[in-house]
Amino acid sequence: MAELPPYPPIEPSEFDLVIVGTGLPESILAAAASAAGKSVLHLDPNPFYGSHFASLPPDDLSGFLDHPRPSSPDPAAASGGDDLAAASIDLRSLYSDVEISSFAPETLEQHSRKFSLDLSGPRVLFCADKAVDAILKSGANQYVEFKSIDASLVCDKGGNLVNVPDSRAAIFKDKSLSLVEKNVLMRFFKLVQQHFSGDGESDRISEEDLASPFVEFLAKMRLPEKIKSVILYAIAMADYDQEDKEACKIVISTKEGIERLALYHSSVGRFANAVGALIYPIYGQGELAQAFCRRAAVKGCIYVLRMPVIALHIDKESGEYRGVRLGSGQDIFSHKLVLEPSFTVPSSRGLLPQNSLMENAQVKAKMARGICILTSSLRPDESNFLIVYPPRSLYPEQVTSVRVLQIGGNLAVCPSGMFVLYLSALCDEASQGKKILHRAINALMNLDDSEISESTPASTVQTEEARADPLLLWRALYIQELTAGQVGTVSSTPMPDGSLGFNDALDATVKLFQTIYPHEPFFPETPAEDPEDDGALSVET
Repeated sequence: MAELPPYPPIEPSEFDLVIVGTGLPESILAAAASAAGKSVLHLDPNPFYGSHFASLPPDDLSGFLDHPRPSSPDPAAASGGDDLAAASIDLRSLYSDVEISSFAPETLEQHSRKFSLDLSGPRVLFCADKAVDAILKSGANQYVEFKSIDASLVCDKGGNLVNVPDSRAAIFKDKSLSLVEKNVLMRFFKLVQQHFSGDGESDRISEEDLASPFVEFLAKMRLPEKIKSVILYAIAMADYDQEDKEACKIVISTKEGIERLALYHSSVGRFANAVGALIYPIYGQGELAQAFCRRAAVKGCIYVLRMPVIALHIDKESGEYRGVRLGSGQDIFSHKLVLEPSFTVPSSRGLLPQNSLMENAQVKAKMARGICILTSSLRPDESNFLIVYPPRSLYPEQVTSVRVLQIGGNLAVCPSGMFVLYLSALCDEASQGKKILHRAINALMNLDDSEISESTPASTVQTEEARADPLLLWRALYIQELTAGQVGTVSSTPMPDGSLGFNDALDATVKLFQTIYPHEPFFPETPAEDPEDDGALSVET
């Protein structure tokens, strides 16, 4: 472990809540607890905010993915006295099969600090989702600005990228839809709208239909295959092939499907400067965690970066958590402790109740993630857009969707004239996930599968100077574990999930907050502290 800089003692040394890690769930929790009047100490062993939700330059991101596992300290050295025992705390790696390729190292070195790459991309916010509401309600909107995503596209069975018709106007402007298809789609959207706004039972979709798989309901509505694919994978954002009952691990019900459809449509037009349903934070998604941290600091939360926790203090008699030993040697005591998901407490110590241990925190699945830096946009007239490759659209064995997000320099995540591409897909094994990402990259770059594959040397990409398509300057591919959080005297937050948005992460954070503080409101309603703050979200044109 690198030598820590000297730190003055933290005062006070007792808190209601200690949080380790400044990822988005931890930062929201810190802001909510501080707003509820709790004393909070928020620590992070890293020199930056965001943890697994951070936005980092390429070298820092590579270092975070390959972070060495530190040696466990001697618990006896952290003993807090006769009444307390020490439980060692350790870090586990939640990333594997990391593959970093730099095809133009001199160019990247020249601009390295101008990149802000999302560790858990692709990820955006729907204008009408709960995460945006939490940003507004907490006051974090004062510290972050957004731009809208210019377009959403989906790959059809012919391999063509077509626009997602996200509004009535978009449907009628869409030249890829026939008049019959437009009418069918409009009738379906009207049916969904009536379900949520209608007063009578005749306006609502039946309970039997709501409980049925969404794909079956769409078939019942006689929607063409092309429109079904758009609704399932580009609007409802289904992860697995809904038509394949054996391969589909998560079946979307009609109730879930129409709720996602309603969210998408209510997001269009919510903010005047947002051209579509989706927005993205300027400087990267790491700004969201920092915005909540700033809000927490205003409410009295104390922040210390570069400060690891090396051990827990446990009451010898009751076995309950009492406090932590910091890397600086100081002992801090608190009623509750929340750890980001990399931390584990070995259960063999027998010092904590079984349900409080995080050594074997549940690993739900794996997420294949990719980041590419390009010399130009994949679409000449657009900088920021989302692409969805539904299952089977890249190759027959593809059972999960691939989501691709391109972000340009106008969002301050890369130098002007360059673009960042984020890709993700759920997978069971690393080889499966890497294959999906490689196929998507090849399709986007107009390459044959043989041109850039798992075994292709970097020089192959560098010699494509005559190609009119964008050049690939840098690429990172890696597998991320999807772990669930745990709740107890010592709690943990979840890893970034496979969703495109932040609602699932927010739901998990709200549940954790309400478990820790069941009688406290999650961000109570308070008058605006700044009279000039109108409580709106800043979406730049």
